[in-house]
Amino acid sequence: MLFHYIKLVLYCLIQCTWGIIQTSLGVCLFLRYLKQPHLFYHGAIRTKWSRLDGVSLGLFIFTPDDTDSAHLAPFTDSCNRMAVHEYGHTYQSLLLGPLYLPVVGIISFIWARHPRYKRLRQRYHVPYSFCWVESWANQLGEKILKQPALKR
Repeated sequence: MLFHYIKLVLYCLIQCTWGIIQTSLGVCLFLRYLKQPHLFYHGAIRTKWSRLDGVSLGLFIFTPDDTDSAHLAPFTDSCNRMAVHEYGHTYQSLLLGPLYLPVVGIISFIWARHPRYKRLRQRYHVPYSFCWVESWANQLGEKILKQPALKR
């Protein structure tokens, strides 16, 4: 049990030092969505927001809010799998530190938002995890949490 707490403290300490750039941006986003539900998620702070996408910035992850009673069980499962994926990004932040945003953040943002890649994914049914930074996040999240990540 003590080892578990030491890991959590180290996780937070590294995110707030080596990963300070992305964690600072995560604090800003956290404050923007302060009225949304928040919970601790394996050392990270998970915000359940009204958007349908996910974001990871250092110590903070943002996933869709599945607590609305109108949502069905498959949506809750997808949100939980997305949290595993976003948690994988937090470990990329631990490993890359100040290189996280230029290496992972920019590639991930372009892959998610650029119309060309959206069309590619739709037309050819290319999974989101086809992009190496997303696949790496899935692998890290699944290995660390022993839970499945979103494979969309």
